[in-house]
Amino acid sequence: MTKIAVLGGGNLGRALATGWVAAGHVDPADVHVTRRETEKLDDLADVGFVVSADNATAVDACDLVVLAVQPQQLDALLSEIVDVIDAGRHRVVSVVSGASIAGLREALGDGVPIVRAMPNTAVSIGESMTCLSAEEGADEALDEASRLFDAVGVTLVIREEMMVPATALCACGVAFFLRCIRAASQGGIEIGFHPEEALLLAGQTARGAAALSLKKDSHPEGEIDRVTTPRGCTIAGLNEMEHQGLSSALIKGLIVSARAAEGLYQD
Repeated sequence: MTKIAVLGGGNLGRALATGWVAAGHVDPADVHVTRRETEKLDDLADVGFVVSADNATAVDACDLVVLAVQPQQLDALLSEIVDVIDAGRHRVVSVVSGASIAGLREALGDGVPIVRAMPNTAVSIGESMTCLSAEEGADEALDEASRLFDAVGVTLVIREEMMVPATALCACGVAFFLRCIRAASQGGIEIGFHPEEALLLAGQTARGAAALSLKKDSHPEGEIDRVTTPRGCTIAGLNEMEHQGLSSALIKGLIVSARAAEGLYQD
């Protein structure tokens, strides 16, 4: 079985490791997770993950290397592992925002297959939307990455130049949609529900709305039309939300996030 080194056991790295195990894709003993403060990985070690602060040793013990550090930590990490990367054995998947394949190639040398991935933290529950991109000729590595991320959600292969927009819509988007759910639950409290009831109602309603939008031959506006009636309460609420700038605020937020993501890492 493939052994995976997750270099960077922060929020996303942990979510990846636990998500792949929860999906049955790998066993905990086949996943090495690294972090400078290893005590923050004690809960993973307790259930069988291999944890350490030694990135080079983790890479040497594994076949698939997942780069999951913060952008400002990437250069130091690449310097630490370059001497143990074996182009004939290793495959590299980077989930580092803004780091291009060309920049990774320059640091790691020729030969090693490199795939860029942009998942989100919903990998931990098998519901991620992950965008993937790779160089020409890296078909096997891309297929392997697709299988890996299909185990924890849905994947889409895109052109590399679209990875920054994907960061805004898919990775940052989790927070945006959660904020919408939070706002809906607060509104629910104001109209009479207890907080836990309001959050359940808002979350499950959002889940249903998302499922409707993903149906074949479905579009959000078509589903909205099914709910709205002349002079009804739904259209009244929608019009007030739009008057207050709901759609434009979300669109502007995505654009600002994409611009910010573009500058997170400079090759």
